[in-house]
Amino acid sequence: MWGGAAVSAEDRLQRGEGKAIAGRTFAMLRPYRRQALVAAVVITISTLTVLAGPLLLRYGIDHGIGEQDRGALSAAVAAYIVVAVIAAFASHLQIRLVARVGEGFLRDLRVRVFDHLQSLSMAFFDREKAGVLVSRMTADIDAMGELIQFGLLMFVMNGLLVVLTAALLLKLSPLLAVMCLVALPLVVVASVRFQRQSNRAYLTVRDRVGHNLSTMQEGISGVRVIQAFGREGEQTDRFRRSSRDLYDAHMDSVRISVWYFPVVEFAGAATTATVVGVGGWMVHQGTISLGTVAAFVLLLANLFEPVQQLSQLFNTVQAAAASLKKLYTLLDTETELPERPRAVDLPASGAIEVRGVSFGYSGSDLPVLADVELTIAAGERIAFVGPTGAGKSTLAKLVARLYDPTAGSISFAGVDLRDATNQSLRERIVVVPQEGFLFDGTLMENVRIARSDASDAEVEQALRDAGVWERFAALPDGLATEVRERGSRLSAGERQLVSLARAALVDPAVLVLDEATSSLDPGTEALVEKALDHLVEGRTVIVIAHRLTTAARADRVAVVADGRLAELGTHAELLELGGRYAALYESWIGSTP
Repeated sequence: MWGGAAVSAEDRLQRGEGKAIAGRTFAMLRPYRRQALVAAVVITISTLTVLAGPLLLRYGIDHGIGEQDRGALSAAVAAYIVVAVIAAFASHLQIRLVARVGEGFLRDLRVRVFDHLQSLSMAFFDREKAGVLVSRMTADIDAMGELIQFGLLMFVMNGLLVVLTAALLLKLSPLLAVMCLVALPLVVVASVRFQRQSNRAYLTVRDRVGHNLSTMQEGISGVRVIQAFGREGEQTDRFRRSSRDLYDAHMDSVRISVWYFPVVEFAGAATTATVVGVGGWMVHQGTISLGTVAAFVLLLANLFEPVQQLSQLFNTVQAAAASLKKLYTLLDTETELPERPRAVDLPASGAIEVRGVSFGYSGSDLPVLADVELTIAAGERIAFVGPTGAGKSTLAKLVARLYDPTAGSISFAGVDLRDATNQSLRERIVVVPQEGFLFDGTLMENVRIARSDASDAEVEQALRDAGVWERFAALPDGLATEVRERGSRLSAGERQLVSLARAALVDPAVLVLDEATSSLDPGTEALVEKALDHLVEGRTVIVIAHRLTTAARADRVAVVADGRLAELGTHAELLELGGRYAALYESWIGSTP
């Protein structure tokens, strides 16, 4: 069977890329250079034990049997046993050493990629699909895992074995070696052709497998629709055609193996027959010994089989190189919100000033915001309202520096956010999302995510500040309660309360709230609203208001429409103005039961 992962056309490396990837990989392997050197020595010893067997057989035949020297025969047998023990030990050790180096490299690469992903801006995650990024951390690293666990060892050992075997054959008998090596170019050419054909066949099989699975999934998922319209027969025919295409693709791959493996076996058999025939004649002529011919026959297996295995490993090597290329490209992606070299800490409090801010998302020609001017006083509560897609959420994200404006500036207490240190920025301005996200772990650990150095007492105080201490302390395990993955053990309201406790732990100057109660039922909403009342005291609060009752409680309301700040004033002033806000409020009141 042909093997190894195939490389798609778009993943093929361009000229020069392979060398650059190899150089970068060797640089990352520098911490493991001693282990790699020891592994190389052990692989060499293991390879030499493979070559020692035929040489010991030659000695035993020529001296122990031919000369009837029992001492020589006993020495050959004893040496063979010693070599077998060394081979077993070296084989065990080389697998462990190569795996240790390879898995250590993969571990470091995983951590480095994950750490880099954590540092990238929201704009990057807007462009990239989460599934693609997960694939980089799983499928692409798995592709290298196959090479490291099995392929790399086989690649190095087989390459070394071919070179040393050819040299040894030339040393034993140049004439017989030349006759044997004549068939080697044929095997090499056939192996190159096999590699190319098998790669194309594998890509076809992979494509047909995906299509077949998709057809089957649609047929099962849509079975109600299929049965409702009596289209079972058509769906079966469709699946039959898909299965036939997959069968044909598999048979194409079999046909490739059918011509390749017999070529290698014929080359080996023909060469062996040549060695036996010509070598036997040379033994009769007295030019070489019988042991040399026997050694030649055994060594030939070390010449053709490694070439065959190397051809099958080539796809695995290319797949690993393509995966490394993707991961290195990801590592080279620069964050769009870098901390400037001489960044300063933001003051403890101050006004937020938005001056001439415009913004558009990457890849879009349409601006989301244009020439926005706004000042938010320290301690003020302001609500951003407007229709879906107007830009209110984007403006709030710019204030929190989840993005940078494409034009204009946003400052806090007179300091441009782009000149601030990231740590002080996240301490002064905290965003509470619409839905609280919890990680697998305890309540205590989930609150402490906001400040990893916080003590247990500080976490408890944050819960008290948010007004939710009693609720969580009443749980059977208290703050040691396991919330499970994504907080599945807690209700939506309780998850949101944890988010508010995180904000209280940081004790920020500015809170950006994406209407933390908009997705909750009325009973839970009242609980979260009470916690919010505790949390917003003495802080500047920016609310993305989905419900206009929230806007009515704010000090001022900013109406964002068509990417601009259309209206600004108190709830009463804007109602009296009779403009966009009044129309929105009237429409919202009319739709509220």
